[in-house]
Amino acid sequence: MPTSPCGDGCVGGQVPQVGKVRQVWRAFAAVTMILCGVFLLLGIAVTRGRTRETLVRNWFHAVLRGFGARLKVHGPKRFQETRGRGVLVVANHVSWLDELAIDAVQPIRIVAKRDIKDWPVLGPIITSARTVYLDRERLRLLPGTVRELSDALREGAAVGIHAEGTTWCGLAGGRYKPALFQAALDAGVPVRPIVLRYRVGERTTTHPAFVGSDTLVDSIKRVLSLKGLVVEVHVLDEIAPGRASTRRELAALAESQANRLTSSGLEVERSERDSHRAATSTPLGA
Repeated sequence: MPTSPCGDGCVGGQVPQVGKVRQVWRAFAAVTMILCGVFLLLGIAVTRGRTRETLVRNWFHAVLRGFGARLKVHGPKRFQETRGRGVLVVANHVSWLDELAIDAVQPIRIVAKRDIKDWPVLGPIITSARTVYLDRERLRLLPGTVRELSDALREGAAVGIHAEGTTWCGLAGGRYKPALFQAALDAGVPVRPIVLRYRVGERTTTHPAFVGSDTLVDSIKRVLSLKGLVVEVHVLDEIAPGRASTRRELAALAESQANRLTSSGLEVERSERDSHRAATSTPLGA
């Protein structure tokens, strides 16, 4: 079972917050958008192709905005470089907001934990998107999940996984688990690494992270209170079929690509923070 050392102590620091009235309004807006998902199910039933994709993408974007978060995409605006060709989308895992942000870029089939299927309203919508469910209590079923993913990829679907297997705070990340990468090898499709980052202003923030003893309600309240939350989706270069011969090599390639972006981004933040401190400090003897 994947584990993360991130806990309650990872979520902290001073961040700008909105007032109580704004928080209540955001909660109302988010719930309203989620309930509109009932009509989305009807729309999904009667539309096809790009119209359906646009409908679903706009709904996820509206829910994300309802929670007070803005979306910023770096790189290609779609995960599939070629329409109709399957691709395994590999993302880090920070928050329950991750899926909203990913599907606001391009609705894809997600590998999700089994209990999400029973969520009210969101559960049926996520299931209608042909989500592949992974029962973490019965991992002997994993080979069957890999076969299901391979079939979806061969059919031309974009399928998303959180390769770390569990959530991290966003300042730190975990090793990519190789098991589900086998589906990309079996289907002969590329892998698309993406990196999710959460920031307030120009600083990465851990406040949206869903870690430690958090309940979903506690985490939602914290997100609703943030002022200026931006979800960044960095869409990195595809890893072409044939660049790796084993799932471990493929996982290592995707992890290395994601780590280069994360490390460089945090280094820029440190440099900017140090420069700001130097510029605002009072020289000795002044």
